[in-house]
Formats: sequence, C-alpha cells, structure tokens
Amino acid sequence: MTFGAGGHTECILNSAPNTKVFALDRDPTAFKIANDLSQRYPNRVVPLLGKFSDLPSLLHEEKVKPSSIDGILFDLGCSSMQFDEAYRGFSVSKDGPLDMRMDGNRLPNSITAADVLAKIEEHDLARILSVYGEEKLAKKIARAVIESRYMLLKLQTTHQLAELVAGIFDSDKRKDKLKRPAHVATKTFQALRIFVNNELNELNYGMTIAHRYMKVGGKIVILSFHSLEDRIVKCHLNENMAYNSGKLMGLKGFDPTFYCDEKELASLKSDIWKPLLKHVLIPSSDEMTDNPRSRSAKLRAAEKIK
Repeated sequence: MTFGAGGHTECILNSAPNTKVFALDRDPTAFKIANDLSQRYPNRVVPLLGKFSDLPSLLHEEKVKPSSIDGILFDLGCSSMQFDEAYRGFSVSKDGPLDMRMDGNRLPNSITAADVLAKIEEHDLARILSVYGEEKLAKKIARAVIESRYMLLKLQTTHQLAELVAGIFDSDKRKDKLKRPAHVATKTFQALRIFVNNELNELNYGMTIAHRYMKVGGKIVILSFHSLEDRIVKCHLNENMAYNSGKLMGLKGFDPTFYCDEKELASLKSDIWKPLLKHVLIPSSDEMTDNPRSRSAKLRAAEKIK
C-alpha cells in the first residue's frame, strides 16, 4: 500500500524467500509493473488494482481473511514515476495537462485538477489550499484563480497554474529542507493532488483496514511525506492509550453521560499497537543528498498487539 514501481516489494521478495506479497496500487501503470514482477516471481506476487478503500473487496476475491496478514507497508503520496511523467500533471516543474489523478484514465469520469479549478467556489478552494497545502497565501491564490475565470483564462496546464501562483508571490522566495530554492506553487500542487485523489480519507480508512487484516504480532511500517499524512498515522498508532504513556483515548470520542463498567473501561484503555521505534526515523543528510526526494520522509513502525 502502495506498490509504486516495486522497489520495496522486490527487496522484500529477495530478502525473505517464503513471502507472498499482495501488491496494491490504484495506478494502472504500477499495476502493469506488478504484473511483470509476478512473472519473475511466480506465485509470490498478487497484483491488486484499486485504492485503499477497495482493499477489503479485493482481498475477499483472493480469499484472504481478516487477521491473516503478517505485515503491511504503507508508502504514501506520489511515486517518482508519477512526478517524472509530465502528462500526469503532478509536477510543478514539467508542463503538462492539469490532471493529477493517480488512477489515470482508469476512471474516466473522475475529476481532474483542471475540473476543480474551473468550477470550485473561492472559499472552498482557499480552504483546500490552507488545510491540504498548509499554504499561508491560500486566500490570495484562490482569489487569483477566480479572477482568471473572469478574464476567460482556462487553467488547463501545470505551467499556467504555476505562473499564476508565482505572480502572487512577487519576489518572495521559498526553500526546501535542503535549503535549495523551491517553487512557490509546490504547496498549491500538493493541496490539489490530495483533494483530487481524496488521499487523507483513503489513508485514514487504510489504517483501519490494515489493523483489521493483520495478525496479532504482525508489523506495520508507514512511510509518509508530509505532516498531514504523519498526523493521521500517529493518531491511529496511538488510538486508544499510547504505549507506555498516559495519553488516553486518542481518536475516541468522549461523552460525559456515557457509563461503562470496569471491563469495558479496561478495553478502552488497552493498546492495539506497540511502537517498534522509540522515535520517528528520518533520512540522514547523506541520504537526502543522494536522494533529494527523501528529504521529507518519515518512517514509523508498530506491532499489532490486540
């Protein structure tokens, strides 16, 4: 979850000869790569085409039951091959159509980023940019998008959107974690991509599915690439009572009129995940130099104990 170009999957297959991998991805290109890999590793790779929310039905078709999987790897966000293909519309530095659908043309009626910009109301767009992109100038960018409609300018390419956003920032410069110049439209692109693909809701449901299908004692590993993803992951891993801490009830709602006996109270306070790492893992400076796209990566791991 997700398969991507298959780098992680191939490492798992080579390091543990007795493993069988269910390779899930919503991208038809990744699904084709998974099919090719299944030919090289007969009976060890099962390609699955769909979103996280499609996983229960896909596993049911493969006769996989809940509490039967030994380990689950989440590799979130866009894959490098999606960023590298201009026609997918994910990259701020490559000119192409404003698509941004991870499913590609697999679902022809699904909305594209261009559809969103052509029809969305100003306050809704500002909220998407602010929440999903953590963009400080969200309102100004949203206003500029709406004004472009009055000028009969259709935002249909990545270059057009990047130029529109750059015009708002004037001389303002931004830098990434390696202190390199970063395009001022990067956060806008991130926000639209997350919205178009419903990424955070998919992740939230995906974490619930992972717990349902994993064995007690099974391991979960999550690679996230921005704070919104990492926040959801932390909430799930600390869902009831954080391991060895006094944080109670995490995501659980609290009703002051609710009554439960001692047994029910104990179940609410018990852990369902045990963290395997004392602290979140981040790439070293050497790794970030060798692979700049790893600069924002965070790795968390846990064991299912209930």
